Amino acid sequence: MPQKAHVTSVDSLEAFRANLITYVSKARPTLEEVSADVMRAKQWLQNEQRTRLEAEVRRRAKELEQAQQALFSARIASLREQSTAEQTLFHRARRALDEAQEKLRTLKKWNREFDSRVNPLVKQMEKLHTILANDLTQAVVYLGEAIRTLDSYACIQAPAAPAIPGEALKAEGTEAGGEK
Repeated sequence: MPQKAHVTSVDSLEAFRANLITYVSKARPTLEEVSADVMRAKQWLQNEQRTRLEAEVRRRAKELEQAQQALFSARIASLREQSTAEQTLFHRARRALDEAQEKLRTLKKWNREFDSRVNPLVKQMEKLHTILANDLTQAVVYLGEAIRTLDSYACIQAPAAPAIPGEALKAEGTEAGGEK
């Protein structure tokens, strides 16, 4: 004969269900926030940073041109020799322009590689979001049903059964009025 389950409390299941609900309620907004951060980073790279760096390259190119003109003017002036100040300004402007151009090249490289590096991680995050939205929500519902079922099972009283089947017949005969 199969043994019966001995359910006395479903408190552990209720606590687990409550913790699962808390986890889902915190994890879903966090994942949505991370997704939004990824999109903001992409927009920042593609728009704001690119625009800023292109303007910086133009500004530094103009400064280099001005320093070049000052150096050229100092060279062709017959009254004075070229000064080291003009040469220093020219070299600084050249380094600043090279630095800005390098930053712009790096940014363009990041833009090209962004999707290939980030998309696999975003897909994993989307899978986790799907699990949170569907599977764990269904798990919470299932746990609620299981808790109700086990709770009702725990409330049912088992019928008192005699230990030996023959004893039941003797007990019935004794109650009927006579001993054998």
